[in-house]
Amino acid sequence: MAYIDYYKILGVSKDASQDDIKKAYKKLARKHHPDLNQNDPDAHRKFQEINEANEVLSDPEKRKKYDQYGENWKHADQFEAQQNQQRHYQGDSDGGYWSSSDDSGFSDFFEQMFGSRGGGKGRTYGFRGQDFNAELHLSLMDAAKTHKQVITVNGKNLRITVPAGIANGQTIKLKGQGGEGSNGGPFGDLYITFIIAEDSVFKRAGDDLYVTVPLNLYTAILGGEQIVNTMDGKVKLKIEPGTQNNTKVRLKGKGFPVYKKDGQAGDLIVSYTIDIPTNLSDKQKELFREIQNLT
Repeated sequence: MAYIDYYKILGVSKDASQDDIKKAYKKLARKHHPDLNQNDPDAHRKFQEINEANEVLSDPEKRKKYDQYGENWKHADQFEAQQNQQRHYQGDSDGGYWSSSDDSGFSDFFEQMFGSRGGGKGRTYGFRGQDFNAELHLSLMDAAKTHKQVITVNGKNLRITVPAGIANGQTIKLKGQGGEGSNGGPFGDLYITFIIAEDSVFKRAGDDLYVTVPLNLYTAILGGEQIVNTMDGKVKLKIEPGTQNNTKVRLKGKGFPVYKKDGQAGDLIVSYTIDIPTNLSDKQKELFREIQNLT
């Protein structure tokens, strides 16, 4: 998602009154509130954007800075202070101003945020490009393996490497992949947030995975073998006689890959649920009664 136009988010013009902004915000906040849109996966993001836009545009001072500096409005105070400092250095030394041809009068912060070009007292500064934010949706299986993927941000296709073990909600920064700076300023950055869908088989908790496996009554009582799915294939597990419902087995290293640690993985915790037979025949019921009478 590219840089947000707050006016566009609220659906108002740049000369909208404070009352217009207030009315637009209330209408949109009601429409997109997550509690009223539980089946809409984008509702929370939309609601956050609306709140962010209202926070800026409903505050006259913040709105003034936003109108003047756009995506860099949060750094307006530093920019203006640095401009005043630059004018001071460029003043006539005979009039009481100290002038310098080196860079010592300019803060590292200012140069990082806005960039620069030229040198000495004739130096000019440009705006740093806007940061971009994007979401990348993955399945649990995709998140478990390092792979290449193409993501489109602001009309540009980027081929990125998704590291195995990425977490749901985790954000990574790609430096210099944001918007182009102006007046020679540096590019902004790209922030990608990963959204990992819930899996129908495995439940993830950190680097561990949990899976529930149904076990028929006869195998639970007499023992035997059971095939269990893992992230990298099937394994055959030995079932001890007399296995109880909700018995758990931990398989070391069969869980989720550890982020940026090749060859390391969490554990897979297998929970057995005993499948009680239904629709028994009269003969089967009779046999169970015989067993009951023997105990």
